[in-house]
Amino acid sequence: MLRSFRHCSLYVLLCVVAGAAFPQQNPLPVKVVVVTMFEVGEDTGDAPGELQYWVERDHLDRVYPLPAGYHPVHINDQGEMAVLTGPGTAHAAATIMAVGLDPRFDLSRAYWIIAGIAGGNPDRISLGSAAWARWVVDGDLGYDIDAREIPKDWPTGYLPLRKTRPFESPAAPLAGQVYALNPALADWAFKLTRDIPLADSDHLKEVRTGFDGAAAQRSPFVTIGDEVSSSRYWHGKLQDAWASEWMRYFTAGKGDFATTAMEDSGTLQSLDFLAHAGRVDFRRVLVLRTVSNYDQQPRDLDAAQSLSRQRIGTYSAYVPALESAYKVGHTVVHELLTNWSKYSDLR
Repeated sequence: MLRSFRHCSLYVLLCVVAGAAFPQQNPLPVKVVVVTMFEVGEDTGDAPGELQYWVERDHLDRVYPLPAGYHPVHINDQGEMAVLTGPGTAHAAATIMAVGLDPRFDLSRAYWIIAGIAGGNPDRISLGSAAWARWVVDGDLGYDIDAREIPKDWPTGYLPLRKTRPFESPAAPLAGQVYALNPALADWAFKLTRDIPLADSDHLKEVRTGFDGAAAQRSPFVTIGDEVSSSRYWHGKLQDAWASEWMRYFTAGKGDFATTAMEDSGTLQSLDFLAHAGRVDFRRVLVLRTVSNYDQQPRDLDAAQSLSRQRIGTYSAYVPALESAYKVGHTVVHELLTNWSKYSDLR
């Protein structure tokens, strides 16, 4: 009861603060919210981050200040909004909560599409490819032992909270640790986009030759694949093995680890709370991640050497992944906006 009262009080307080900052008016109906996480410079006209293609190509010319969030939001006259959360789960959670409680916007029927780049598991996905997630599992909540002190019979020094050894049964995810997205919506988005041709190049082909994995050599493609979300940027074959098992463990074998990203458990936590408050519909949430780099080292490098090359803007498939995120994500946005009468009521 006390927990519910605190949540209610916080919600009322935030609404009062938002109302003071922006005088009450008829809220603007929003049909689709595209959630991006980082930008490298300006929102238009320079080297792109995740936001820029959406602003430029979808003519998101109306800019609304968001003083309680990371960055102003962009909107066009079709009902499409783009949000820039900032990097990491904390920025993402705070910014999405600020947008969701803003009295200027009616988000009750909005579809949310998280569209960003990611690391990819080469057993499941290739560079430049796109994955629609059914499951997102948080990778930050846990115990951690220094690698030099891990017991010899343990596969990892990273343990689930409240457990005494790695992957101890039964799994007991905490609130906010596992998100099961609407599988019917994810399947719909996949079927709509699975035949979209994604650009390949000689450069990507050359990079792929250095990696092993069942999907490592494939040209870019669209798939269903699940995500481990962690502000802790991990890298390497052994960490990939941990993430694969972490996904299986917390989803009872239902999840299939394909991508790793830094913000989505924070975004989803806020959307979940906002859904409880009646501000959004959690059934309308999609997560799309596209692969800018593999989550592990190539054959000729160790994990530390490979990690030293992992920087935004220099990922081996950085621009192709940005293009894939827009191309695949925009196909869904266009379908929703063009046929809004068909999708406005979700059954």
